[in-house]
Amino acid sequence: MAERPVRRAPKPHSARVVRTERLTPHMQRVVLGGEGLADFSTGTSTDHYVKLLFGPEGVTYPEPFDVARIREEFPREQWPVTRTYTVRAWDPELRELTLDFVIHGDEGLAGPWATRVQAGEVVRFLGPGGAYAPDPEADWHLLAGDESALPAIAATLEAMPDGAEVYAFVEVEGPDEEQKIASDLEIVWLHRGDRPIGEALVEAVRALEFPEGRVHAFVHGEAGFVKELRRLLRVERQFPREDLSISGYWRLGHNEDGWQAAKRQWNAEVEAEQDRSA
Repeated sequence: MAERPVRRAPKPHSARVVRTERLTPHMQRVVLGGEGLADFSTGTSTDHYVKLLFGPEGVTYPEPFDVARIREEFPREQWPVTRTYTVRAWDPELRELTLDFVIHGDEGLAGPWATRVQAGEVVRFLGPGGAYAPDPEADWHLLAGDESALPAIAATLEAMPDGAEVYAFVEVEGPDEEQKIASDLEIVWLHRGDRPIGEALVEAVRALEFPEGRVHAFVHGEAGFVKELRRLLRVERQFPREDLSISGYWRLGHNEDGWQAAKRQWNAEVEAEQDRSA
């Protein structure tokens, strides 16, 4: 029996903060650059993401930074944790990587970091990953998400082929959270106010008069409303799985570590439930 190859930890990228910008009351932009991005590249996907590495406060790692070495030499509680963020933009000529962070005061890890980080600070991350890009052969496109999906939806709108028929819905807290996108395509902004996350979004997509023809859909954000929209598209509308990019980026009551640990099982349960309903 052949021995299984040793799985090596992926090599992280190292970048420096170039600048930061508050886009809206709850969205912070961080632009990364530097020589450490010399071998970074993206493909055609518009939902590229990277996994930022955050070490516990007070822990210093040896240089060069090596995830495998850290896991061998440091106790588990001192390993860096990851937080996943969509690539809002990548400029290969300037070698600048733009990431947008949803922030809620001091809540969470990456959001508060993004509000405090200063130009020149070193950032390490893994990636990119990603698999979705708008299919130019589709008859029409459906994009739906909350703030966490806005960077990918914005990048998708900017990459849409000329003449594409697109229905884009983004739910945000209120009008001051809307953003300008470099696209002539329209976004339907839904203002949540005090309503539960995703409620307005589900209502809007259900109320849409679905065009004829093949759809290519991108639905991402809080897991609760993602489940409802997956039921609508897969079970009620009977759209093929391969024409849908649907995933819960996060879940109420869970941090990323907890959600990622439970996500595979949650996806399997949702698929099984919806297959039974089909």
